[in-house]
Amino acid sequence: MSPEIFLSLLLFAFTTSITPGPNNMMLLASGVNFGLRRTVPHMLGIELGFASLLVACGFGLGALLHAVPIAYLLLKIAGGAYLLYIAWSIGTSRTLGEGGETSAPMGFWAAALFQWVNPKAWVMAVSSMAAYANAEDPIGSILLVTFAFLLLALPCQGGWAGFGALLRDWLSHPVRLKRFNITMAVLLVLSLWPMLK
Repeated sequence: MSPEIFLSLLLFAFTTSITPGPNNMMLLASGVNFGLRRTVPHMLGIELGFASLLVACGFGLGALLHAVPIAYLLLKIAGGAYLLYIAWSIGTSRTLGEGGETSAPMGFWAAALFQWVNPKAWVMAVSSMAAYANAEDPIGSILLVTFAFLLLALPCQGGWAGFGALLRDWLSHPVRLKRFNITMAVLLVLSLWPMLK
């Protein structure tokens, strides 16, 4: 991969990782509701899950789903249903989570598995592999694309979760927290719109 193409890949990885989507909306809400430290396993789970999705798409899973439309439809339905469940959980939350409470942020494995039903993650994985994987060096280029996302996604996600953590004190007022969580739930539901097209 030439330096120009790699720079283009880094720009693509940064842009798609920093823009709003299900992961970033959930990280923002988690930062507010649980703080940055308790959100770190969620962020690391996204990293592992998305990296595994990238590698699978690079080795042909994206093409397989395109060839079997019913599998793609089932994936969209499962992803949409899970996003609605998460939106409901966020929208009905009324207290900030503390260390000893029963409420907890999304864990490492749940966040990793969520990438496999996350519509934005699928679009990112399939389009990045289609654009940047090279048939002359398939393994090397798949690993390079995955590395580019791993390099840039965590700081982008940390920005969303960190911003949420900064808002935590201001949102400790019950009315403001309720409005924030309902807004995050609505934005998460709206992030389903591209999937419905």
